[in-house]
Amino acid sequence: MTVSEDFASLTGPFRGELLAHCYRMLGSAEEAEDLVQETYLRAWRSYAGFEGRSSVRTWLYRIATNVCLTAIERRGRRPLPSGLGAPADDPGAAVVAAPEVPWLQPFPDALLAAEAADPAAVTASRAGIRLAFVAALQYLSARQRAVLILRDVLDLPAAEVADLLGTTTTAVNSGLRRVRAQLAQLMPAEDELAEPAEPVQKAMLERFAAAIENADVSGLAELLREDVALEMPPLLTWFAGREAVVRFLPGNVLTSPGQLRLVPVMANGQPAFAVYQQEHAHAVLVLVVTTTGIARIIAFQNPDLFGSFGLPPELEPGQHRDL
Repeated sequence: MTVSEDFASLTGPFRGELLAHCYRMLGSAEEAEDLVQETYLRAWRSYAGFEGRSSVRTWLYRIATNVCLTAIERRGRRPLPSGLGAPADDPGAAVVAAPEVPWLQPFPDALLAAEAADPAAVTASRAGIRLAFVAALQYLSARQRAVLILRDVLDLPAAEVADLLGTTTTAVNSGLRRVRAQLAQLMPAEDELAEPAEPVQKAMLERFAAAIENADVSGLAELLREDVALEMPPLLTWFAGREAVVRFLPGNVLTSPGQLRLVPVMANGQPAFAVYQQEHAHAVLVLVVTTTGIARIIAFQNPDLFGSFGLPPELEPGQHRDL
């Protein structure tokens, strides 16, 4: 076996995990791909000096984390609209766009499936990748993100995290306590967002897709929680509450039946839809579906995302969704 083959066989199985790790740190699937490439390039260059004093997995995470820390210093955080201001008071007012903001992006589940055939590796990759969690991470400093992800998502021992970050175990443990408390204030309680059983969720998603495609506002309203939120990056404007969302949609989104067509996908371990407007790629909707209805709709209005979901920029006439 050549050195190149040996390197590939040892490091290849961790690529999906590293991709998810870099996404959690940066909030962008596109940047995560670039940083994983940088990680493997650095690993290859230093492979001759790898003496096996740590596992290959830990060695790669050390490199990937340092690559991410450097990237965050240059790029800053990626928010959602709800992280930048209060919801709009008037659903009839003009919306405000902010294309210059480096928005948080969704992460296609298909990337993880393609990267890792080992079920255990896929499970590790999908842990801690929910959109609300990644959005909350954006409010932490780079090193705080690293500590929380390495300890609570990847379950690495505190001593190993301390060694990886060049600090002490005491510093890791005290920092983790502070970060957990901060995160608890940023994220909704898990019991509030408990998902329904699969058949119930599937039926709800079917009704949701049909309501969007048929511009059926009243049918959609029946599926929404009273406290539902609608976010639409790159728009700064967002809405909170069923009444506000239902008032906004008819004149701005659900203008007439047949304008929108939905294709089901999965993003961040959550149900999602790729939306085509008059057969052209338009937006990716990521949903938070709970036992009491749909709690959040995040509509990423960026046609460039469709490629990462393995979807074409245009939908062929007559092509139907399939849940």
